[in-house]
Amino acid sequence: MANVAMRPGGSRRRTINEINMVPFIDVMLVLLIIFMVSAPLISPSVIDLPSVGQAKRQPDKVIEIVVNSDDTLKLRMNGKDEAARVGLKEVAARVATLQGGSVNTPVVIQADRNVKYEQVVKVMDTLQKAGVQRVGLAVKATGA
Repeated sequence: MANVAMRPGGSRRRTINEINMVPFIDVMLVLLIIFMVSAPLISPSVIDLPSVGQAKRQPDKVIEIVVNSDDTLKLRMNGKDEAARVGLKEVAARVATLQGGSVNTPVVIQADRNVKYEQVVKVMDTLQKAGVQRVGLAVKATGA
């Protein structure tokens, strides 16, 4: 009976039903001070996101690799077919030949929607191992 006060005459008083706010305020003030001290020490990170449609001019030549649903590859140079069918092992050598020594010639990979993503990754991996610098994925633009 800690909250019950006894009068000298033996009668009881009612208990106090109030919440003691002092510990709560003390904790809030300590947290406020911690956040005020630590806020200037946190350096904001800068994220450099790429922007779409900011290219100044189109590249002179673009090599396209089309991955068909039957896992065959076809090469195109500036929209014109270059070879009938190319295997995965031959694609790196053919791309190097089409680039003509310029490693900055972009290579774009197009794939049918029924192609497994694993096949596209294999093509990208093969090009990366061959030293191709600029590899991109073609996307289908939807009209608004």
